[in-house]
Amino acid sequence: MTGLKKGPPRPTDAELGILRVLWQRGPSTVREVQEALNEARPTGYTTVLKTLQIMTEKGLVRRDEQQRAHVYEAQYAQHQTQRQMVGDLLNRVFDGSASNLLMHALATKKGASAEELSQIREILDEFERGAK
Repeated sequence: MTGLKKGPPRPTDAELGILRVLWQRGPSTVREVQEALNEARPTGYTTVLKTLQIMTEKGLVRRDEQQRAHVYEAQYAQHQTQRQMVGDLLNRVFDGSASNLLMHALATKKGASAEELSQIREILDEFERGAK
């Protein structure tokens, strides 16, 4: 069954928190990840270690065992994981309708900023140019 999936596996919320740290900091030890997570809420070292071990098995992170303290890094770039998760949400919740997803995303947030709306317009313009 694992051979049927394309792209990165879908991370859990806890795994996503660790990935955010790795995307921001780059390759990091368990202690460095745990300290970064502790800034938001207390997280135990062994919890982070076990989660990173599971993430290694799932293919979400790579472990460099060259040094005494193992260093972990994200297997996939942030945009790859985000795109996979949005695609999954799009298909599971919105029946593949990008416009429905966008309308709900904009309605959920208390109004998009002028800068965000401008970015959305640019993306739509680029998409239209590429579709022609």
